[in-house]
Order: sequence, then structure tokens, then C-alpha cells
Amino acid sequence: MQLAAAVAEYDRFRAGIFRRRDGLAFEGKLALAFSMAVLTGLLAQVRVYLPWTPVPLTGQVLAVLLSGVVLGGRFGALSQVLYISLGVAGVPWFNGSSAGPAVLFGPTGGYLLGFIPAAYAMGRTVDSCPPARSFPGNVPSMAVVTLLCIYLPGLAGLAFWHHAATGGFPDPLRLLVIGALPFMPGESLKILLAGLGGRILGPPSAFPQSGK
Repeated sequence: MQLAAAVAEYDRFRAGIFRRRDGLAFEGKLALAFSMAVLTGLLAQVRVYLPWTPVPLTGQVLAVLLSGVVLGGRFGALSQVLYISLGVAGVPWFNGSSAGPAVLFGPTGGYLLGFIPAAYAMGRTVDSCPPARSFPGNVPSMAVVTLLCIYLPGLAGLAFWHHAATGGFPDPLRLLVIGALPFMPGESLKILLAGLGGRILGPPSAFPQSGK
């Protein structure tokens, strides 16, 4: 009984937080979006390189999914627009502390651009669909968003980069080997962590469906 009461009290607290989020002026929401951009940049430095692919495994997807959960669709997407724009402008927070427009034309450019629709789709899903706010109920939606919004443009960008670098497009199996399959265990872990984080930090199930 005490645990149930504590959970209910925490849900009321979260509802209050999200009511304040929705009531913030633009400047306040912009500050929150910037904070999630910073988190994305920090997690970009958590990286593992594999010998057969130019694409590193990073922690960015965790930040992208949480930005949508915490900020909603529009401002979650804005956080990733800020992340990419400031990185292109020279802030060294892409993976490996890199920066500049050349990154968007490199092997990871498509994945980076996919962060924007991913954060938007995640935010829209959580704000408009209460079942997507629970854990593990939020895991399938996070998996779909990751695959469709991040990996599809990521693989497309990687294929064009490969063509520019070698003169030919990789065959589909090789493209999956260098751009997707090795990362699935890590992505599964990040999605589970994002699901738990979404349950703790996201809006409660009873929060109004704002769709923002």
C-alpha cells in the first residue's frame, strides 16, 4: 500500500511538472531544448568503434528518444535541430569531438539528420498516446522510431557516402553489416534505458493528451 501511494504521489508530481512545461514561455522551452542538445552532445562522446565500419556506436539515441519524451514533439525536434546546427557551426560535440558541415556528408550524416524526425515522432507518440508512456509499453514505439527515423536515413546516407568514397554503392547485405546489424544489441539496451527513463521522467498516463 505504501508503495502504491508513493507511485501515485510521484505521478501527481510528474503531472505538475508537465503542466508547467506546457505553460512555459518560448524562452523556457528553448532553454530545455538546448539542455537536451547538450545531453546529446555529451552522449556522442560515449563511443565504440568497430573495425569493419566507419560508423561508431554512441549513446546519442538515448538522448534523442528522451528529448521527445521530456519535451514533446516540437521542442524535442528543436533540441536536435540545435544540436546539429550548432555542431555544423563549430561546436565540437559530434562524436569524437568533431564539428563542421563536413560531418553531415560523412558516414554518420544520415543518422544525425534522422535525430530530428525521431525526436518529433517520439514526442508526438508519448504526448498523444497514454499507453506509450508506460514501461515496457513504450519500448515498441521507441524501437519503431529508432529504426524508421534514424536507421533508414542513416543507411541511405551511409550508402551515398560509400559511393562517394569508393565509386560504388554497397550491396544491401554489406550495407546492413556496416550500418545497422552490429548496433542492434546496443540499440536494444539504449531503448530499454530510454523506456525506463521515459517512465520516470515522462508524463504520467493520466496527463492530458496534448499531442505537442
